[in-house]
Formats: sequence, structure tokens, C-alpha cells
Amino acid sequence: MFSTIFPVLVGATFILYQVFAQVSVGPYTAELMVESNISLETSKVLAAFNVTSLEVTDGNGNSQTVILERTELVAECQTVGDATSCNCSAGHVWSDMVCYSHNCCRDAACTQNVTDAVPLCVPVATAYLAGTMEIGAVWTPEQLAAVRLGGVTSRSHCLVTMDAPAEAACYESDVELICTLATATEAASWKMGTAEGDVELNDGTVVTVERRCATAEGTSCAGLRLDTVTSIWAGNYTCEFLKGPVTYRAKTFLEVAQLPDHISMSVAPLAAECPAGGGTTGVTVTATIPPSTANYEVWYSYNGKRGSNVENTTVNNRLEYKFKVSIQCQKNIASQYVEITFKNHKDQLQSSKLEIPVIYAGSDFCKEELVDGAFWPNTPFGATVVNKTCAEGRSGFKSRTCEGPRWMDTFDYCINEQLNNVLGEAENFRKGQGPTSDKAKIIFQNLTDSSSFTTDSGSNTADVNVSINILDNMALASGTTILQEDVLPVMMEAASQILNTTWSGVNETVLSDMSANYLEAIEKLVENIHVNRSKALRTENVELKICPNSDCNVTVFGIDVSVNRSTGRPKVMAVKNLTPKVRNTYPDTEKTEYIMSATLGLDHDENGPKENRSSAVEIHMEFPVPAGDGRTPVCVFWNLTTRTWSDEGCVLTARGANGSSCHCDHLTSFSVLMAKGDVSSPELDIITYVGLGVSVFSLLVFLAVELLVWSAVVKTNLSHFRHTAIVNIATFRLLADCSFLASSSPKSLGEGTCLAFAVFKHLFYTAMFCWMLCLSVMLVHQLIFVFSPLRKRVFMFLSSVVGYLVPVVIVGSSYVYYCYTYKPYYDKKTCWLTYDRVLEGSLHAFLIPVLVVILINIFSMVVVIVTLLKTQTPDSGKADNKDTVKSIVKVLVVLAPVFGVTWVLGFLLNIVDSGSPVFPVVNYAFTILNSFQGLFILFAGCFAEQKVREEALKIITGKGKSDASKSLTSTAYTKDK
Repeated sequence: MFSTIFPVLVGATFILYQVFAQVSVGPYTAELMVESNISLETSKVLAAFNVTSLEVTDGNGNSQTVILERTELVAECQTVGDATSCNCSAGHVWSDMVCYSHNCCRDAACTQNVTDAVPLCVPVATAYLAGTMEIGAVWTPEQLAAVRLGGVTSRSHCLVTMDAPAEAACYESDVELICTLATATEAASWKMGTAEGDVELNDGTVVTVERRCATAEGTSCAGLRLDTVTSIWAGNYTCEFLKGPVTYRAKTFLEVAQLPDHISMSVAPLAAECPAGGGTTGVTVTATIPPSTANYEVWYSYNGKRGSNVENTTVNNRLEYKFKVSIQCQKNIASQYVEITFKNHKDQLQSSKLEIPVIYAGSDFCKEELVDGAFWPNTPFGATVVNKTCAEGRSGFKSRTCEGPRWMDTFDYCINEQLNNVLGEAENFRKGQGPTSDKAKIIFQNLTDSSSFTTDSGSNTADVNVSINILDNMALASGTTILQEDVLPVMMEAASQILNTTWSGVNETVLSDMSANYLEAIEKLVENIHVNRSKALRTENVELKICPNSDCNVTVFGIDVSVNRSTGRPKVMAVKNLTPKVRNTYPDTEKTEYIMSATLGLDHDENGPKENRSSAVEIHMEFPVPAGDGRTPVCVFWNLTTRTWSDEGCVLTARGANGSSCHCDHLTSFSVLMAKGDVSSPELDIITYVGLGVSVFSLLVFLAVELLVWSAVVKTNLSHFRHTAIVNIATFRLLADCSFLASSSPKSLGEGTCLAFAVFKHLFYTAMFCWMLCLSVMLVHQLIFVFSPLRKRVFMFLSSVVGYLVPVVIVGSSYVYYCYTYKPYYDKKTCWLTYDRVLEGSLHAFLIPVLVVILINIFSMVVVIVTLLKTQTPDSGKADNKDTVKSIVKVLVVLAPVFGVTWVLGFLLNIVDSGSPVFPVVNYAFTILNSFQGLFILFAGCFAEQKVREEALKIITGKGKSDASKSLTSTAYTKDK
């Protein structure tokens, strides 16, 4: 052991003596090189230096103490013959001397003989230079290469310069920073100092990074542009250039003339109540802004008149400004408002306005209520009050409108405070502050942890809306920021959780916007997130499969999908529990369970995702929508421009017991929904309008004939009953057909006109069926009670009640019910009643009475036919049997249109499967028979009625006929003769 360490100690003592002999001030670094295999026992050598000081005597006999502060192994070399292998120890790299002289510049072992290099290895350290350095032109490159900053050699003779605003930037102005370095570098980046540390800046809605701006050859330049800066963009900015192991930096502080980014205003009490005698009433207004160190000049104004007595305090780390206002109790003031204004040292202004609800003496108002812990004061008609009292852990507001004499539903926008913080992170991510893949994972994970959607409530819906805004912000940011595939699982879990509830508590417009934003956001995220390999992910409400190449055959949530494309990587996603929330403007259709979305994986470069849509795409889908539901499926896609379903480029290719097949051909990403519904065709539309035109003409002719022959044919009570009923049937059918034709183009009609036509059609068609009921009941009574005829006075009273009053009651009560329940009474797209599902929708106020009338009328026809059969005697011959059959046929032909029995085909359309060959037959039969019903009424009331026919011929020819043709009237019609 002694023989091993003794040479080392001798060498070390000699070095220390040399240090002391030449200079008497330290500290110093000495390098001891030990040759031979003794270095293989390095730990023993270093252990010998376990003393903290050594006594050293110089040549003049003076003794000094040398303190050993630290010992470390810098490098080890092994020489075997002519072969040499050297390694730097941990935390060290080859020096410039080794790098330049022997071309050993990496961390790997150096196989050249570098043992004579001084220094051999240097510590790895980061050097920062604060201030400026001036280097004279007389320095040679070799001298410059020897300049060391904290152990790292600067291989350049230049430093970074930054051009930045010399004074504070104006609020919402554009700011540009430029860094230059007089040498070429490999990369450049920008960072901003925040409370959480330095964050990287990248392209966003505020930030634009130019990493290689135009400079002279051999230099580097990096630009940073900030658009519409606000208070959050004040801070330290650092630009960095990277060249090899050396990083060049420059830093500056950007000052922004501050103004409040958000001003939240409230008033107490929530509504001002004027005293009976007029005068004034006082309210206190509070304006809350985020914390700020700026000294603002603050004033308020009431109805445009300025005031300045504003008090400010700090509450919960926010600034509150309060002032009192005397409200004038004059009814002639259109609206009363207060406005607060903040002015910064750049003379820039930021204002916020608040209207104050005022209850004047004697005016109507909604009475105060306490609902779910929220107090709603007396509020004037048409006013909306805002209550900013939220539950603990939530922030925001609740609002409620006094509409007429009653309160509307509460709009709850109190959101989870943690979720609100996540929204702030997502907004900064989109603006360009710290947009990295790791940060995106954190945001999506925080979104999942901060929200729990298990029950439906107004507050949950507010959280859902914020969650969708977070997805939307991240989707917009994904267009410029590369998100790696490890973001997908956390994103899908967050997106799936949002769909757990029905999003109740908002109106249809808000719900449609929320669902459209959700669908477009997750589609964009799936499209932009970079994926290196095929992948399959499934959550409760979202399933995603990524194909390995351009040809794709996958199944998502039971939907078989085949995508054929020459380039790109298809991504196929299915979403459930979203279709009930998506607006459906496609005519006469219903929603199904799933939405399927197919997008293309985008190529990426250093600037982010780039589009790859140069070739066509064919998509085949098999939706699990089987036959047997009585509806016709329609293949549609989600139009991102109009935010509606469209069938352009999509066709239904097959329909079977296992599902419905769709084929779409588009050059862009799309979503597909299998909509089901009764779908009209151009042929049916032509038949309908031609038939209605013929019916209107026929009904006008019939009513004209009835007017001319009325006095001649109405001789008995029975004939009076029959003609009164059929004239009312014809009149209401004529009015209904005219209303139908007038509303055939709903888009060109105003909302009020459309509603009026919907009411008219509902009323006239219902009245027509009520008079059909009167006619059939009268006929049955006459057949059954032959010797007890119905008195005229009784018939006219009962028929007037049933034919006039009952339709008014049915239509009026249904309209009032749907207005009271805030459900749509009519469809603006058709100017007709609404149908949601079985027993839901105002259409049932028409279908149910019609079904009842049709069943009674069918029973009446059966009674007529049975009566005809009973009149046949047992010994009747074949001729009499033929006459009976003819009479039955006449009954069916004459009475079926007049009794409205042909409308039963409409109910059959909902029973017969649309894929059945019987369906088009029933559909065309229903359209023809009911469109031409006016013609059939003309035939039954004129041509088939002997007395009417004879009187009409007399009028036409001007003379009577002795020989009238044989009556075509059924036995039921001739019993009163």
C-alpha cells in the first residue's frame, strides 16, 4: 500500500510547493497526472488525501499551510503498447485542446494519446454572463477560444443582442422582440417567466414565433410577436440560441400598461324599488377586477353623468370598487344604467356597463322568490336579474328573467373553481403560453379530475359548457402545436365523461351550440394528435381506432367501417349519447344512437401538423339500424359550415335485417349519422299538389251545385241532415287544402304567418272529421231506428256542437298546453304540428281524434253493409245476389271518401316496414286517395246522388227529364225517398 501511495504523495507535495512558491494567493487548481497501473487503484490514491491541510516549506525556509478543499478524479487513461484509451469522469467533458487537436469532442472514449493535453477534461457547467463584454479586434481566434465561462468554453466571439420596446407597451397593442447572434446556430427558442417558472412560447392566437428571421449570412435571428397584449403578458422574456453544447441567451423585461382584463359588476339590492311617492332610491354597485399593482384613475357614471366617489378594497385576492347611486324614479327614463371606467398611465380606458332593473310605483313585476337557496327579488316585467351567490367552491352567477307575470327558469352559470382554472390554462395554451404535449396531458387530466358528471342539473350543465370550451381551446391549439399520441387516452377519458348527462337546464339553441362545439372539437383533436402506430382506444362514450395504413376495415360501437384512400392514415371514431343533443334540421327524420366520425391522420413537420388531403376517399359504413321500424334511413354527414346534417355525397346502398349501409365520398373529414324518417319524393310531391289543385276545383264546383239545387233536393229532414253534413265536410276540406297550398313554402313565410297556417290546418282538418262523424252517426241511427227518426232541432244542435265547438276546443286546448309547457306547438320548417316520438308532440292532438272518428266511421260502414245483406231474402236468385254485391261496392266507393276511411292508410305507413315492397304501394295509395278527396266528394255528393244529378241537368239543359237514369245511390241513400 505504501509503495502505491508514496509516489502520489511526493508528486502532490511537489505541485503544492510550486503553487506556493510562485503565488501566495489562492484558490488554485492543480492537476496531478499519475502514470503506470497505479491509477487502477484510484480510490486508494484519493483516500490518501484525507487531511484538510498540508504544511509546505519554500526554498527560503518559510512554512505555509495549504488547505485541500476538494479532490476529484478527472480522467482515466489506459495504455497497452501503442494503444491508448481515455475516458472523462462523470460530470466532465473533453477540453477544447483535446477537441481541436485530437478531434475527440464527444462523451465517448478517446482512442488517441491525449495524455499530454492540458487540461485533459473540464467540468460540465452552465455559464451565464450578465451585462456586456467588449472584445478587441486584436484578439486572435486562438485567444478567443481560451475564454472560459464557468468551465464552458465559448467557441464564438459574439454575444446575443435583443431589440425590445424601450418603454411600457400599450394595453392591447402589438409587441415585437428580435434577438440576433453574429454566428450561425442550430436552433432558437423563446421563453417567458411566470409564477410557475419559465414556460416555452410557441405559435398561438397571441404568440407568433419566427425562429429564422432574415439576417446577414453567418448570423442567427429569432423573432417574437405578441398580438393584442394584456396584463398577463408582462414579464421576463428570454431568447435562446443553441450551438452544440453552448446556449446563447438574452433576457429583457416587457412592461405592459395594465388595464383590467375582466370587470365583474353587481348591484345590491338586485332590483331598485321606487317608493310610492316617487323621488329616488339608493343602490350600491360593486365592480371586481383581478389583482393588479397598477395605479388606475377610476370613476363611474350614472345614465351618462359622471361621479367620482369610488372606494376600493381587496377581497379574496381581488380588487373591489364600490360606489353608491341614487336611482331616479321617473318612468319616462327608457333604461337606467351605471358604468365604471379605469384609466391607466397611458391614458387608455377600460369600461363596463350594468343595467339596473327598476320597479316604478304602480308598475307590474314578478314577486320575490327563494328557489334552491337563491333569492330573487321583486323584478319588473322583461328585466333580468343576476345573482352572484354561488355554492362554496364555485364561482360565477345565476340569472333569471321576469317574463310577463311569471318567472322564467333559472340560468345557472356557477362553475367549479378548479374547472375554471383549467379553462384559464387551456386559454393560455391556445394563446401560445407553454404549448407542449406534456402540458396538454396535464390539462386533460385536470379536466377529468375537476369535473364529475353523474346527475343532471343546471350547475352541471354550466360545468359541461366550460369543459367543452376547454376541449375547443385545445382543439384550436392542436393546429399549431404537435401533440404526441400519449395525449390521446387522457383526452378521450375527459371527452367521454362530458357525455354522461343530458345537459339539461339550457334552451335548444344553447344545447345545439354546445353539441356542435363538442363534436367539432374532439374530431379536430383526434385528427391533429400525432400517432406513430395503429391504436385502439375505448371509453364509456367514445371509441377510437387508428388504421395502420390508408386501407381501413374496423368496427366501432358495432358500426362496421371501411375506408379506402391512397394516402394518409384514417382515424375512425364513434360517439354515443351525443345525438339527442345535436340539432336535427333534416326534414321528417329521427335521430339514432351513434355518430361516426372518420378523419385522416395529418403529417407533421417542425412547424406542426400539415394537411394531407390530396387524394379522394371512399367510406362505407354499416350502421346497426335494422329493418322493421317503419321508417326510411337517410345517410347524412355533419356540415361544418352550416352546422346541420346534409346528405350531399352520401347514399343509402343497402337496407336489411342486420342494419343499413351507407357510402360517402368526400375529400375532407366528416361525421356520419344514420337518420331515419318518412322521406317524400318529387313524384309524390307532384301527385300531392296536382291532387290538391283538382280537389280545390272540385269542391268549389260541388258547393256551387249545392247552392243551386239546395231548395229542390232538401225536402225531408233526412236529406237536410245529409246535405248539411256533406256541405260542411266540403267547406272545411276546401279551407284546409287552401291553407296547405298557401303554406307549401314555409321558408318564405314569417313566424306568425307560419303559426297561423298551422292552427288553420289543425282546425279545418279536425272540423272536417267531426262533420264526417256527424254524417256517419246520423246514417247509423236512421238504419237502426227506422221508426224513431231524428228530429231536425236535435240533429242541428248536436252536429253544431260536434262540428264547430269540439274542433275549437281540441285545437285551443292543445295550443294553450304547448305554450304553457314551453314545448313547440308547430314546426317552423313545415308549418304543421310537431312529432317527437310516440305520444309526444302536438301532432297527437290531431291523430288521436282522427283515429277515433275513423274507427267509428268504419263501424258505421259495417252496419250499412250488414243491413244490405239482411235485406236479401233466403230464396233470392243469383240476380239479386249480384245486385247486393253491387250495392255493397257502391257503399264502399261512395262512403269511404266521405267518411275519411282512406286516411287509415296514413296509419298503415307507420306499421309497414319501409323496406317492404308493400310500403311504396301504401304510400302512393294514401297520397292519391287523400290528395283527390275533393274530387271523390264531388262524385259522391253530385254524380252519385240522383236528385242532385237530375236538378243539375234541369239547370244545365233548361228542361226536365222524364226518363232519369237509374240511380247509382246506395240503399242507404235511397231510404228517405
